[in-house]
Amino acid sequence: MNHPVLSALIPVVVLIAIGFMAGRWRWIGQVGAKELSSLVFVVLTPPLLFRTMSTVHVTQLDFRPVACYLIAAALIFFGTLAVRGFNRRAAVLGLANTFSNTVMIGIPLVGLAYGDAGLVVLFTLISVHSLLLLTTATVVLELAQLREETAAGGHAERPIVHTVLLAMRNAIFHPVPLPVIAGLLFAGSGLVLPAVIDKPLQMLGNAFGPLALLLVGVTLSGTRIGEHWRAALGLSAVKNLLHPALVAALGWALGVSAVPLAVMVLVAALPIGANVFLFSQRYQVAEDLVTASVAVSTVLSLATLSLVIGLLT
Repeated sequence: MNHPVLSALIPVVVLIAIGFMAGRWRWIGQVGAKELSSLVFVVLTPPLLFRTMSTVHVTQLDFRPVACYLIAAALIFFGTLAVRGFNRRAAVLGLANTFSNTVMIGIPLVGLAYGDAGLVVLFTLISVHSLLLLTTATVVLELAQLREETAAGGHAERPIVHTVLLAMRNAIFHPVPLPVIAGLLFAGSGLVLPAVIDKPLQMLGNAFGPLALLLVGVTLSGTRIGEHWRAALGLSAVKNLLHPALVAALGWALGVSAVPLAVMVLVAALPIGANVFLFSQRYQVAEDLVTASVAVSTVLSLATLSLVIGLLT
């Protein structure tokens, strides 16, 4: 039980299992789970993101290792759009292919494997991980949604510039990018959060991870994985194996090595993050598939993370 992979992943599996049992025993229904999902997305996510970013000074960070990770993520995300078409489903699946569980699994795993030196590299990635990946996904989702509504007759045809500006406005004034931007601006001001404000934000942020994983389990209890296991396995293979392989290749090509590269490869091999599940709920697309994929990816990562750590060692 002291193995770093098991120590980080077993609590995640246990929380999803508890949520699954709560759903099966009807302690909470699917309708209640959707309402609770909105609460997590709107109330718990912003404090976590703002507080994380409120102490980050961008000028002091080394972004070379992070560049390997983000370039690989961009190639996979936009490659997914190219293959599946420009729509909400493709955007959510592209996010599933690239968005790692960096906080709940990444922090304890990297800390155990590489110590403080590894955590500095990881926190550098975390400082821009949500901002860039989730903001990009939000812009694409908002554009795709406007495009689908226009095609369905919900909106009159708009000039493309107006559509892009509207999507960007919706993306910025959004529960994910807005607190990240606000946190960076606050950090740049040199101010420090008073304890009376910081403590409630910390409590709300701490509630995010466990509740999000419980919701995955509740939703999973109403999902027939048998109908989605092939697609879920495909998404998990991209996230758990292709993503880290691409990061490793880019790191080698760009001359990144040692602990910084190892941390980026390990983080890329992490299972799909719970935020993807919340995005699928919010935009009401591919919910069953994403739920199944989060579960399959997390269970498979017990093996794939062990493989990646073995190869890195």
